[in-house]
Amino acid sequence: MTIAIIRLGTPRLPGEGVRIGTVRRPPRGVRKERYGEENWYDVWYPQLSPTPQLMAQAKSSRSQSEWTAFVRLFRKQMAEPTVSRTLDLLAALSATANLSLGCYCEREERCHRSVLRALLEERGATVI
Repeated sequence: MTIAIIRLGTPRLPGEGVRIGTVRRPPRGVRKERYGEENWYDVWYPQLSPTPQLMAQAKSSRSQSEWTAFVRLFRKQMAEPTVSRTLDLLAALSATANLSLGCYCEREERCHRSVLRALLEERGATVI
């Protein structure tokens, strides 16, 4: 079983499982009851997204050092006990179920999804 790291709003992968939206805000102009039908997410979990301040920092980062600073601060945010336990739970669930995590960013390498991927892999999750 696996955790897929995906871009929200894209077609679902075969056997993807429950799609979790790790974003601070729901998609604009989409009614709540359509989130799943339109491949946004099945469950909204904003606790796994950067704070608004960190999100602004990530979006404005132009250099590798600025991005590295964002990653360091986001990892610190994800180390808070409640969030850390959520990541532990997701990693454990990946042993018996398929699920996916995503956000809206086009490029994973410049998105908090890349950090979530690393954090889950560090916890022993199988991530694709």
